[in-house]
Amino acid sequence: MLHFMPIMIHYVTVQRCVWGGKAMAAYLKNPKNGVMQFKKKKHNAERRNIFDNFVTLNVNSIRLVMRNYGNSFLGSIPAVTRNLLIINLLVWFAQNTLPRIGIDVEAFLALHYWQASDFNPVQLISYMFLHGDFSHIFFNMFSLWMFGRILEQVMGQKRFLFYYISCGLGAAVIQELVWTFTWRADFIPALANLNQVSITYMSQLVDQTLAAGEELPFLNQMLTIGASGGVFGILLAFGMLFPNMPLYLMFIPVPIKAKWMVIGYGLIELLFGVSGIMNSVAHFAHLGGMLFGFIVLMYWKKKGLFRGGYY
Repeated sequence: MLHFMPIMIHYVTVQRCVWGGKAMAAYLKNPKNGVMQFKKKKHNAERRNIFDNFVTLNVNSIRLVMRNYGNSFLGSIPAVTRNLLIINLLVWFAQNTLPRIGIDVEAFLALHYWQASDFNPVQLISYMFLHGDFSHIFFNMFSLWMFGRILEQVMGQKRFLFYYISCGLGAAVIQELVWTFTWRADFIPALANLNQVSITYMSQLVDQTLAAGEELPFLNQMLTIGASGGVFGILLAFGMLFPNMPLYLMFIPVPIKAKWMVIGYGLIELLFGVSGIMNSVAHFAHLGGMLFGFIVLMYWKKKGLFRGGYY
């Protein structure tokens, strides 16, 4: 996911969303229809700027905020976000250790092209928990921790998990569609050159092989791994919930509003995907995560389950 280029969102900036958790109890007034409304009051600037703009917040989300303020680092992370972090780290550890005893985790769990012999439907979900090198998993998990814990507190556990998985599933679907329309252009010229035949002849040969139901082993070379689709969906939701929240990129001291950050990343992914820049990165999968996330959020908004622009 561009390793967030790299993106290191200023900890204190986003931490403001969490600092107010303990202070919320002072604001809670007038419970009605399962929703707590809290009254505007003067408070210190950092908390007031964010939380005075909240009008309603689901009761379960508030209880989750209050419950997750433990003394330990893990205890301070909401349950779903914490478990996602742990699962990703355990799977990454397995990826780097099990091959030593002959078990290739990626062969079973990485997302394969749907016509490849190694594809199975479970991979549409399982690929989200696999990663490449350390920087890949670090930046994905850093982003999940930074933004996911806030969204989980606002959305609630079940809705947040559903949203995260939906974004990852959407990313997989878009990646499969991209492969469907691009694999011939990627492989056939190379195969023709390798076998010293014309591209037309090689294309006909491939079509005949597929029509006969025979396996094309090179299709198993197309793999996608990583939580980036889900993370980009989380980034989108954060930008819609807190559009004016100032964020900082490493080495850029000027704050950037979350809404512009989200739009910027979307445009960069689209540019890179179309132009083929960094073609080892699944740019369209990232866009797929944002697209499916947007669809889910708009559906929730229509049903009155989602509101944006809290800050």
